[in-house]
Amino acid sequence: MGKRLIVRILELRRGRRTVLLLFDLGCYVLAYLMCRALSAMTGLFRGYEAPYLVWGACQLGAIFGARFLLRGYRNVWRYGSSGAYLQLMMADFVGSVAVFVPAMVLGREAYAWQLAVVGSFDLLLVVGIRITYTVLYRRHEMARKPVKRRTSVAIIGAGHIGSYLADDMTTNPESKYEPLFFIDKDPAKRGKLIRGIPIYSAEKGVEQIRKRGVETVIVTIKSDDGEFLMSLYNKYSELGCQLKICDALVKEGEQKPEARSIRSFRIEDILFRQPIDLSNQKAKHFYEGKTVLITGGGGSIGSELCRQVAACEPKRLIIFDIYENNAYDIQQELIRTYGDRIDLSVEIGSVRDVQKLDRLFDRYRPNIVFHAAAHKHVPLMELCSAEAVKNNVVGTYNTANMAEKYQTEKFILISTDKAVNPTNIMGASKRMCEMIIQCRTQSRTSFAAVRFGNVLGSNGSVVPLFRRQIAEGGPITITDKRIIRYFMTIPEASQLVLQAGAMACNGELFVLDMGKPVKIYDLAVSMIRLSGLVLEKDIQIKEIGLRPGEKLYEELLMKNETLDETENHLIFIERDTRYTREEVMRKLNRLNKAVNEGGSVQQAFLEVVPTYHLPEEVNKTAEQSEEMKLAASVS
Repeated sequence: MGKRLIVRILELRRGRRTVLLLFDLGCYVLAYLMCRALSAMTGLFRGYEAPYLVWGACQLGAIFGARFLLRGYRNVWRYGSSGAYLQLMMADFVGSVAVFVPAMVLGREAYAWQLAVVGSFDLLLVVGIRITYTVLYRRHEMARKPVKRRTSVAIIGAGHIGSYLADDMTTNPESKYEPLFFIDKDPAKRGKLIRGIPIYSAEKGVEQIRKRGVETVIVTIKSDDGEFLMSLYNKYSELGCQLKICDALVKEGEQKPEARSIRSFRIEDILFRQPIDLSNQKAKHFYEGKTVLITGGGGSIGSELCRQVAACEPKRLIIFDIYENNAYDIQQELIRTYGDRIDLSVEIGSVRDVQKLDRLFDRYRPNIVFHAAAHKHVPLMELCSAEAVKNNVVGTYNTANMAEKYQTEKFILISTDKAVNPTNIMGASKRMCEMIIQCRTQSRTSFAAVRFGNVLGSNGSVVPLFRRQIAEGGPITITDKRIIRYFMTIPEASQLVLQAGAMACNGELFVLDMGKPVKIYDLAVSMIRLSGLVLEKDIQIKEIGLRPGEKLYEELLMKNETLDETENHLIFIERDTRYTREEVMRKLNRLNKAVNEGGSVQQAFLEVVPTYHLPEEVNKTAEQSEEMKLAASVS
């Protein structure tokens, strides 16, 4: 009955603060009476009762004043937290000291110590009432909104994130989870409790999972080690548990997570290398106050470049793309994010159109150009090789010429690892684009190219394809079980480009340390498991044969004998063959002749790109390559 009364009174919508003030006033009176009783029993403070009323009134006013100044009455106590209680303790301490010190200075030591005793009793009472109310309210809410069935959970990581996650699960009436125990490798924590929940070692945790039928395991350990997360996934999924991960944002200097979300594992989490952090304030400052043009700004890489450049506070950002739907999507996203804090322009057009490019550069006079516009699908470019020349090669030539004409500060070409010893038209066209950039060493514009591997989640990449095939029940189609590729995430690729742009000065060809190669077959198997399915039982993997222009492996970008280091230990400069402008123009004329006269574009590329070879030549000896051997050792 008493519990219900407290909850009912404090739930009143109107006058809640007044009710709380009356409670606090009652607490102080009770604390005073407790001090009198203590004095009567022990003989302390005898003879000082009457004058103390004046000092007590001063203390009461000082404590309440400090609570108001420190906003102690603005807290919603039904959701009381350690920070709110600490705020209340600080206010009471300040209020008591404000009267205790003058009493001591004036020689009223007995009064001063009475003030200290009364203040301590009062603080215990007001904190005790608030904690009681918080607990009762939470129990009341849990009883009022019972979840029909809660999922039993084990939490890996008994740290800050795990602790607050467990607290949310146990006190939130909407939570669908019931935390049974923590699993932590720290011996000092084992056998102890967090919010009444026991902490076990990994071995004991496995035993408890089997014994108690735990349905879900949630990882709250912050880790960028994909191999470690993969080992956790393998270990606990084999026990029949669903494995999830908790994302949390913890600001520097704070212990409490600002935000929490529980989600399923993504392939990016268990990629077979550590994701690369390329955050660099120096690079970000370089783009501040600059006019930046991004061709192909609506594509996978281009749109992420737009996001990251926008975060650098440029003077103006121009998105240039032939496909208006993608350009519109990134435009609306940036408007929602930045509003009128960004000067944003969107232009629709093609890099093939010299007149459009001329008007574009004349109007905006960009300081920096990121050239991401290109055809990139290997099989399609094998069938439409002339389009690869027109869009990739001639488009790059046109845009680079405009950058020079209007004295753009820097021009950064987005290239690919397929340009290294290419075996397809797309790769050969990108190698030709690199030649166009590298030959302009005497220009006022600083040109550079950036090479990186396959981008996870980009349009046309295997990850979205595999996800669709899994959703449709399979089979997952791969060209060859032996095929390997290098992977990175879209943000990683875009940050590399930003940093390379800041470093570029004289026709450099930047490459990224992309770690170890990944077998596409292993990638498909992992995605099947992440979907909660079983290979062969629920879904199958089918080999369909190599596509036109495809080779079994991509060249290792990090060959130390051809690289120079930069200030960033993850970014290197490739010492590749450079050609003069005259040589590049002769190569361009040969390609244009093949396109315009209906000749063999493939034959033209074989003549102008010395490193271009037919895929069947390379695949014959693929098993002996350094890259294939490295992939075999990884898997």
